[in-house]
Amino acid sequence: MNEALLSNAELELIEAIRNIRKAYPNGYENLVWYAQQLFDELVEMPPADEEDK
Repeated sequence: MNEALLSNAELELIEAIRNIRKAYPNGYENLVWYAQQLFDELVEMPPADEEDK
């Protein structure tokens, strides 16, 4: 099995996903929202003004 290096943001997302079941029912919705925000930040494309540089 190959080892992969993860960024801090990627590791934080994985930890949030792993903790979603543990958070049910208290805090479950907040943790799902948090994990979604982390995911969105990781896959967000650069703004158009930065592409021109």
